[in-house]
Amino acid sequence: MTDDEPPFIDPPPEELLLEPEPPATPPEPCLVLLGRFQPFHRGHAALIDAALAHAAGGRLRIGIGSSNRMESIENPWTWEEREQMVNIWLASAHPGAEVEVVAIPDIDDPPNWVEHASRYHGEAGEMFTSDGPTAELYAVAGWPTISSPLEARESWEGWRIRGTLRMLSTVLDREPAIEVMTATIPASVATLLYDEGLLHRLAYHSMGGEPVG
Repeated sequence: MTDDEPPFIDPPPEELLLEPEPPATPPEPCLVLLGRFQPFHRGHAALIDAALAHAAGGRLRIGIGSSNRMESIENPWTWEEREQMVNIWLASAHPGAEVEVVAIPDIDDPPNWVEHASRYHGEAGEMFTSDGPTAELYAVAGWPTISSPLEARESWEGWRIRGTLRMLSTVLDREPAIEVMTATIPASVATLLYDEGLLHRLAYHSMGGEPVG
């Protein structure tokens, strides 16, 4: 670095507000499944299929994480938009299923995550997950935990799918764009992403890279 170059300064850490705030009374215990759903893809659909089979007609509560993150390459969609993705798929794949969707803000504090998240998704019921660290956190907290393997994990990683969507974000031909998306995203969600302009937003995040994960 030459003398006339400004020093590199790390950006200030993101201020994480509790958005939304937890309900006054935590929900009743039930089977819980967590995800960021950035975006909702076929891996998520397969996991929810398995969770509903395990619930056998009981209630499933889906927690949408990172509800308080600023828009970025890694977090391009709001929790409300992700809730819409989940619900539009549920309506076509599992009409009538007893499923509730709740938003859960991040706190960047893994040891206290389960206590924090329980204010949103309810106290100890069962945790259904394909994520090893999540299973470990909840098991340590005393939750019965069901670990489900995720098929085609490499193909269904969120960062890979977001990369493909960024390449499609400037495509103006609706049908070809939706057809490409359906390789990794349910058709109902792919249609929503295109028709509501949620895909094209990614064009503004096309510069730079994204960390793996």
